[in-house]
Amino acid sequence: MNRPCANLKSDVGAALLLSLWALFLLSAMVIAWALSINSRLTVSSNANRALAAEAMASSGADVALSREISPSSPNLHRQMGAAEGYDVQMTGECGRLNLNFLTQGEDPNKLRILRQYLNLKGIDLNDLDVMMDSLLDWVSQNRGLQHLNACPETDDYRPPHTGRLDSVEELKKICGWAEFTSKPGWDDDFTVVGSCGAIDLAWASRDVLRALPGLGDDAVDRFLQLRRGPDGIDGTADDFQFNTTAGTSVPPDVQAALGLNSQQFQQIQALVQFRGPVLRIVSVGRSGDVTRSVQMVVQKQAVRIGAAAAIAVGRPQVFSWKEL
Repeated sequence: MNRPCANLKSDVGAALLLSLWALFLLSAMVIAWALSINSRLTVSSNANRALAAEAMASSGADVALSREISPSSPNLHRQMGAAEGYDVQMTGECGRLNLNFLTQGEDPNKLRILRQYLNLKGIDLNDLDVMMDSLLDWVSQNRGLQHLNACPETDDYRPPHTGRLDSVEELKKICGWAEFTSKPGWDDDFTVVGSCGAIDLAWASRDVLRALPGLGDDAVDRFLQLRRGPDGIDGTADDFQFNTTAGTSVPPDVQAALGLNSQQFQQIQALVQFRGPVLRIVSVGRSGDVTRSVQMVVQKQAVRIGAAAAIAVGRPQVFSWKEL
């Protein structure tokens, strides 16, 4: 008489276990679905923030191209709402060493500047000879002629002999330059932009200035302190305003600030300029914790207004644009 009751209890127990198992599976499926949705929302949110950051960076770059904008303009820094905005830095591209300008024609006065710069960076004399001669071989258009200390040509190493460097990154391919170009910031003082030739004293770094003949460390430091103003940063509102002259010629105020008399300045006059029109623009856009950057090298034609102020006129010429 108890057997049917026992069977009923067994069936109820089995049904309960099956129900619990089904409930567990359903819960697991719901949790997995919720996690998947959350993951997709996170990916979508990050993608939207990245797109917004790119838009902010492009907006900042577009503002910097406006002819009324100067490196110290407050419009280069903008906060939009609580999470978005951009910051733009404008610096003079010609304050860098133009490798094509310095190697063209193998002018000893120009090459001496590059040699001195590399020497200041701690390059050993023997390595320096190899680097310089290999660079001259690389850009020389005379095939079959090799500089004394240059690496010989092989099946794996053949200088193109095109007469110029197409990019600063090309230095990595030249024999003897591997160690130097592997260091962080190695390219901070180099350019190959054709419109840059003579070194722009308004933007040249300390090491670039020290590489110029006749400029000692003390004179360079005093000049930089004056040029950068109280905040010690180039391109800000408190920079010292030198009395500019027509074009990009170096005004007497700059010569005096460098501690050079007229005879001393004549030795470097053909190698320097002041406030050239070529600018490097780096725009950093942000959206939340996501940032994106745009870098451009452009040329703005400038006209002098009044004693010191200048604005750009005409359409800027963009030499390069890349997203970092």
